Amino acid sequence: MQEIQTSKNRYAEVPKHADYTIDQQWETYSAEEHDRWDRLMARQKAILPGRACDEYIKAVDTLELSEGGIPDFEKLSAKLKKLTGWEVVAVADLVPGEYFFEHLANRRFPAGAFIRPESEMDYLEEPDIFHDVFGHVPLLSDPRFADFMQAYGAQGVEARRRGALPNLGKYYWFTAEFGLINTPEGRRIYGAGILSSMGETQFALENPSPNHLKFDIRRVMRQDYFIDDYQPTYFVINDFDELLDFAHKDFGPIYDDVAGKPFYDIGEVLDTDHVYQRGTLDYFKRKGKL
Repeated sequence: MQEIQTSKNRYAEVPKHADYTIDQQWETYSAEEHDRWDRLMARQKAILPGRACDEYIKAVDTLELSEGGIPDFEKLSAKLKKLTGWEVVAVADLVPGEYFFEHLANRRFPAGAFIRPESEMDYLEEPDIFHDVFGHVPLLSDPRFADFMQAYGAQGVEARRRGALPNLGKYYWFTAEFGLINTPEGRRIYGAGILSSMGETQFALENPSPNHLKFDIRRVMRQDYFIDDYQPTYFVINDFDELLDFAHKDFGPIYDDVAGKPFYDIGEVLDTDHVYQRGTLDYFKRKGKL
């Protein structure tokens, strides 16, 4: 309990600014917390070659995320701004939607400042600094993905007005968090939720259980998912240009089309789906989840 107190809970006492951000207070991280980051980084970097997309692998090195210890957001933002104009801002916990979209639309990525405790090295429900910075931030140095994230943030205003935030949230979930991409070498990972998880990095591509389906925005906006386990379904894009094109669409007609329609069952494959891999779902059936 003491370990958690020195990690997440200490940020609960840090005053929030008007935009929900806080001061990172980098100097307050302990030697143990810096060491935990280094161990998380080392084991994840060891398994990502051949699984993560090349753009991500290159970006981790470009931003020098493995130079040792938890990154200082001020220094990290200085590197990122030179590349794509983005910066990383610290938050204490999950950011309410209106603030989250505003930050993204203005090229600010809100990242949790706390690092997971030792007891939750392999899984935690709330995103921490390793998930946010190691998982999300590297691809913000890629111009196409950086533009996609800004365009996604701008979409939030209209989605709120139409009451379509659940649909827009699913779009984010199946791209920025759990997306796969086609490459000449095969399917690779670009979603941060997978890239920051040792278990799901291997599960997503090598286990026969999950479905791999071609990305379709109307389909994605109605797909349900697990928030506490690996994903039974991953959606696959062809490249980041395709992702950026989707983000710049007028989502109004799409929201009209999906409004009031039920979400698809978790793990469901439709007759109209373009299927790259039809999953057995055995992992989830053994756990009694499907």
